[in-house]
Amino acid sequence: MLETQRERVPLDDGGETDTALAFLAFARSCVLKKLDGLDEEQLRRRLVVSDTTLLGLVQHLTDAERYWFGYTLAGDRRWAEVDFDMVVPPERSAAEVVADYRTAIAESDAHIAAAAGFDTLTAQPVGAEPRTLRWVVAHLASETVRHAGHADILRELVDGVTGR
Repeated sequence: MLETQRERVPLDDGGETDTALAFLAFARSCVLKKLDGLDEEQLRRRLVVSDTTLLGLVQHLTDAERYWFGYTLAGDRRWAEVDFDMVVPPERSAAEVVADYRTAIAESDAHIAAAAGFDTLTAQPVGAEPRTLRWVVAHLASETVRHAGHADILRELVDGVTGR
């Protein structure tokens, strides 16, 4: 079994914000790393019963970034109705999907930087009330990590490559 994608987890431990954001960035990086060296067919290949593919996971996480940081945290109505779909239309290239994810991450990071800190309340309620930026970061980090695990399995099924 090839293990070419292993890297050390972040050692950032300078405080709550520093540590949480380092692990969110690490999870995002792990997702993108799973795509390295694969062609369009491999990225779109369905290997499980659901519509989950490597490229579909990235598209889904793009919507998650925009919904949670753009809409929920910052109140940008453009992202209120994202669909979180994992089916990538055939006319969208892998390069477009990946570029869109990178753009969404940069937008999310800008929203995080613009906030007054982890106690900042969301512009939109989650459930019945606003949540803190701390909660949104924890939620999206856990969502991204969960899907990075899915990507690990799919990548191993594609070509045997493992590692975080």
